[in-house]
Amino acid sequence: MQNLTQHVKAQATGLAHSLLRAVYPPQCLTCDTLIEEEGTLCGTCWPQTPFIFGLCCDSCGTPLPGTQAATPVHCDDCLTLARPWDQGRAVMMYGDKARQILLGLKYYDRLDYVRPAGRWMARAAAPIIAPQTLVAPIPLHWLRLLKRRYNQAAILSKAIAQELGLEHCPDLLTRTRYTGTQDGRGRAGRYGNVEGAFAPHPRQGHRLSGRHVLLVDDVMTVGATFSAATETCRAYGAASVRVIALARVARSEC
Repeated sequence: MQNLTQHVKAQATGLAHSLLRAVYPPQCLTCDTLIEEEGTLCGTCWPQTPFIFGLCCDSCGTPLPGTQAATPVHCDDCLTLARPWDQGRAVMMYGDKARQILLGLKYYDRLDYVRPAGRWMARAAAPIIAPQTLVAPIPLHWLRLLKRRYNQAAILSKAIAQELGLEHCPDLLTRTRYTGTQDGRGRAGRYGNVEGAFAPHPRQGHRLSGRHVLLVDDVMTVGATFSAATETCRAYGAASVRVIALARVARSEC
């Protein structure tokens, strides 16, 4: 009887989905073009979205010229600036349609971007993930969270954890003081602004000891926020820290 009930529910769900698609056919994520599959980009928007493929910096995900190397390679920034995390990746460079996706997710409640973005980020992070990794977002200060109503990094980290079958802890870290926006600050200003701005959540800090951690954020610019959060994780016993951002800002734009 239970199997029959589940079968009927599955058929009803499938029928409802088919009817919904008939009335509201899927559209491209970034324009109104009709497409075959939900949560994808049309043929025009795809080449305007600067996805990162091939060889990239092992620390920050910046694309590099050349073919896949047998050993990790690093961009000029990561050769001169020590990164406290072990490895890092990004899905796309910030610009064109990537900028539209980032701003829509961050400011305009485009939560329909979360599922495809989570798939893209999970695919980018998978090669560097250690077993039993704990996935956690870069936290917002409560004042910023009150204004924005949700933390875009947290909903992305949840999607990544679900895609990869990993444990997710949305409140692993807290932001201990209001740091405002990083926009308009130079490299030194960005690092100084977030120095000491993170701490383990009082009820979750014990989960850091001996764990591999994947920190998630929507965008990486100079890496200051990831650095401050990574240093907190390491100070409280994390075995390793890796980072993943949906977008990486080019050095010329920092």
